[in-house]
Amino acid sequence: MRTIASLTLATLVGAATLAAPLRASAQPYPPIPAPRYEVVPVAPGPAYAWRAGGWRWDGRGYVWVPGAYVVRHAGYHQWVPGHWGRLGRWIPAHWR
Repeated sequence: MRTIASLTLATLVGAATLAAPLRASAQPYPPIPAPRYEVVPVAPGPAYAWRAGGWRWDGRGYVWVPGAYVVRHAGYHQWVPGHWGRLGRWIPAHWR
């Protein structure tokens, strides 16, 4: 009986050590690089808002999309950059 218990314990310990590396999680994307510093030029007119630059994933890596002035949408006053929400979901850039 003692031999069966020892063999069972050895089998369980061996199986646990072999399965441990399989539990490692892989990240689908590398971490986002730090934002770049951008010099914001003078607005071309009062109807324009600055849309800050940011990193975009192109399927192989992150590509910097430079900032630019965009025409404000009627009824909206603020450009909100894309950001991670409280529940870990990406919220795309939008007008508020």
